[in-house]
Amino acid sequence: MIHTILTDEWGLRHPIIGVPMAGASDGALAAAVTRAGGLGMIGIGSQTHPDFLLQQAKVAHLAGAYGIGLMIWALDERPDLFEAALTARPALLSLSFGDPTPYVARCHAAGIRVATQVHTHAEAIQAQSAGVDVIVAQGTEAGGHTGSVATLPLLQIVLEAVTVPVVAAGGIASPRGVGAVVAAGAAGAWIGTALLACPETRHPPVARERILSARETETVLTHVFDRVQNLPWPDAYPGRALRNHFTGQWHGRREDLGPSSEAYQTFHRHRGDYDIDYLYAGQAVGLVNATRSAEDVVKTLGQGAEQWLRQRMATLFDVNQFQSLADNTEKDCSQGVPEES
Repeated sequence: MIHTILTDEWGLRHPIIGVPMAGASDGALAAAVTRAGGLGMIGIGSQTHPDFLLQQAKVAHLAGAYGIGLMIWALDERPDLFEAALTARPALLSLSFGDPTPYVARCHAAGIRVATQVHTHAEAIQAQSAGVDVIVAQGTEAGGHTGSVATLPLLQIVLEAVTVPVVAAGGIASPRGVGAVVAAGAAGAWIGTALLACPETRHPPVARERILSARETETVLTHVFDRVQNLPWPDAYPGRALRNHFTGQWHGRREDLGPSSEAYQTFHRHRGDYDIDYLYAGQAVGLVNATRSAEDVVKTLGQGAEQWLRQRMATLFDVNQFQSLADNTEKDCSQGVPEES
């Protein structure tokens, strides 16, 4: 078993948290991830009704601990979503894409841990100052709304900058990926794209087939789908989606996406046609090549990471050295690492 704060203190079997993907991850997917030994999350959009949040929370709760994800920039106009999340009492509330400071104390008073996705050094410092329980270093490889710094440099930057636990996000969809970020110092992996072809997602079969056929080169970081829906996402957070005919024609043409535009009319006439409609997915979509249950995906990632780490450590060190390293690590963890003289 991999030992991090997520497994030793949060009680997870695997150091894996499912991404709260609005429109894709509801109570069914969250429950499946939790049953597999991770922590499932429900994604809530800026236009979601609070009743939907509460209904999905009841579904997820049947499997055990779960989380809810909200977008901070939307809460000024939608405080009802924050109040509903507090009422649901999830184990974890993800508050991202803005300053979490105004919300952390009320979450803690309700017994809810807080996570915040960050995309820069400055955001990481802000999140730690706000008192969050875990920081998610989300690299630009991630699907959905994200920043502009890649996962590996961002993870290193954030780990060096903060003392609270850090979870890695963006481009992680294999046992090697989970093992790599844990070996680097992350408390676990925040996964979304790896789950997009699972039948427990809210995506219809045609969307899942599109995910399965996509390669790692077939995504684009764009504002086009937000602008054509008149969603006020901050400019700092474009969305990574699968390329299609619509992005090919309208990406970068912000001034041509208003309600009276050709683009607007085309988009809203063809919802569900994924040559036009959006499918948010990360660059790790190239690793998603089979329809599998969410439980299977999480168990494969978690158990595979354990096996990969053992094998990799054994090849990097000889057997005796590896055992000595393991013994010393266990001793250091229980007694504290002595300072260098």
